[in-house]
Amino acid sequence: MGQGAEVAIIGGGVMGCSAAFWLTRMSPGLSVTVVERDPTWAQAATALSAASIRSQFSTEVNVKISRFGIDFVRNFSEWTGPPGDVGSLGFVENGYLFLTASAESAAVMHDIAAMQRACGAATMVLDPAQISRRFPWIATEDVVAGSFGPRDEGWFDNMGLLRGLRNAARAQGARFVTGEVTGLDIVSGKVTGLALADGTRIGCDVALSVAGTRASRIAGMAGLAVPVEPRKRTVFVIDAPNARHPQAPLLIDRGFWLRPERAGQWLTATVPDDDGPCDINDFDPELHLFEEVIWEQLFARCPGFDAVKVVRAWAGHYDYNTLDQNALLGALPSVPNLYFATGFSGHGLQQSGAVGRGMAELILHGGWQSLDLSDLSIVRVMSGTPLIERAVV
Repeated sequence: MGQGAEVAIIGGGVMGCSAAFWLTRMSPGLSVTVVERDPTWAQAATALSAASIRSQFSTEVNVKISRFGIDFVRNFSEWTGPPGDVGSLGFVENGYLFLTASAESAAVMHDIAAMQRACGAATMVLDPAQISRRFPWIATEDVVAGSFGPRDEGWFDNMGLLRGLRNAARAQGARFVTGEVTGLDIVSGKVTGLALADGTRIGCDVALSVAGTRASRIAGMAGLAVPVEPRKRTVFVIDAPNARHPQAPLLIDRGFWLRPERAGQWLTATVPDDDGPCDINDFDPELHLFEEVIWEQLFARCPGFDAVKVVRAWAGHYDYNTLDQNALLGALPSVPNLYFATGFSGHGLQQSGAVGRGMAELILHGGWQSLDLSDLSIVRVMSGTPLIERAVV
């Protein structure tokens, strides 16, 4: 892509800011415009996430994305320089612990952990006695094994990452405008501009949709279909005075996940049995899930949670890829200059550093360079061939 070219990014969340940062870093003369629906990010997936990162994925490409993501989070100010310097992102390196009560799953854990270690992760598979020694507050009577990441996994300042990327992108020349894309100008099978709700039109040589749960709407404007829908996730902040374990990992059990939060509190959530698409504007927490689904399982796994109070709760949305819960990256042949980075199914925040860089390389150079992300190509939706990820939380 030559000097003076124009790229329009649809979506100003962390993925849009990351793409803008990398595009303007790699090509200083490039014109990049980011269209944000809501610059307050009140309902952005980034703001409503659990802000975690891990290497424990079952597909090699996702592990490699995380390996770069860890470095990007840990050394964020070095990557972005003074314009994006928000200080430390406060990375809490407590790790992830996946539990299983199945011997078959435990065998798979060992195979996956070996792959992860080959990619540079530190994953170890623990037996029940080893889990009890490390985490004596976890009941292990029915546990066969646990997959644990003792380093390079944990949680961090999600909004610091977003603000830092946005600030750095703006300092490098990216332009941010507030508006909602309501149409695409298509000429000879290519996008030539965006139409906004207020009547504004933005011309472009390339468009990149990082619109999250609205990805299907954007695709439909170009006569395309992508298998992405909003799925609601309710996160509970709980206080458990008899369970003070600040060094606890992010625990993933059969029916819930749990991690410590500041001030002695915890975050926890579950996937509803009737999980399915929700209204794109429905952000009402499903408060019944704690009492009806989470608490009994939580108490059985961690007896110290005998006295629990829900302090607050919120709901966010996954841009859920119904094909295989993995990211969809790139363009479809019928509209080759409309790129997508969507369908992250809850992994977008932690994958934003590597994917933003990859999308910039794809747009500027026509291919992946730093990291081969071809396994996540959106063209797999044309054949309906899934890339199965076992470790979806």
